[in-house]
Parts: sequence; C-alpha cells; structure tokens
Amino acid sequence: MSKQDELIGKYAADLKVKCGLTADMDLLTKVTKGCGPAIYDKDASTVSASDKEELERVKKNFLVKRLGLADDASLEAGLARVIDQYGRANRNKHRAVFYYLLVKHFRRESAFA
Repeated sequence: MSKQDELIGKYAADLKVKCGLTADMDLLTKVTKGCGPAIYDKDASTVSASDKEELERVKKNFLVKRLGLADDASLEAGLARVIDQYGRANRNKHRAVFYYLLVKHFRRESAFA
C-alpha cells in the first residue's frame, strides 16, 4: 500500500468519525490527488480554521480558482459550515478532508470528473 493510499484511508476514517459521513472514495481520491505534495508536508497537510489568512487562501485558491465559484458571501458561509461540520474544536483538519467537504457542500463534484 502506498503512502497516498494510507492517507486516503486515514481521511475516510476521519470523515466517518469526525463528520459522521461515509466517503465517496472515488471523489476523496481525486481531491487528495488534487492537493498534490501538500498532503505529505506536516504543516501544509492541515488547514488552520482559526487563521483568517489561511481561510482567505483556501477561498481564493481552491473555491474560486479550482472550483470556479464566484467570490461572494456564500463562500464565507460555506467555509463556516464546513468548519462546524468538521468540528471547530478539532485542531487537525486535514486539507484533503476539508476540501472534500467543501466540494460536497458546494456540489462541485464535476470539478474532479
């Protein structure tokens, strides 16, 4: 089993335990691969939901550029919803899981087809 496969399994378990969701493994795999080498870096592999600059980067680089969403108030609401869903008290928000939840929230699975 490759390191990437191990991480995808870990992310699926995270979705199950912390969010109560059964992952769409095909989509989770595509989102994880889309994160590139960031998933292997300790700092880059997580999202700091309490860091306004980090959330702004997620909004601009992932939601607007990658998913093609308009930069409006719905993005802030979507980010807040996903943070609540993943758990505000949960300090380890894996980037791939966070992005997966955003894709599902905004119904943009087609961006990973």
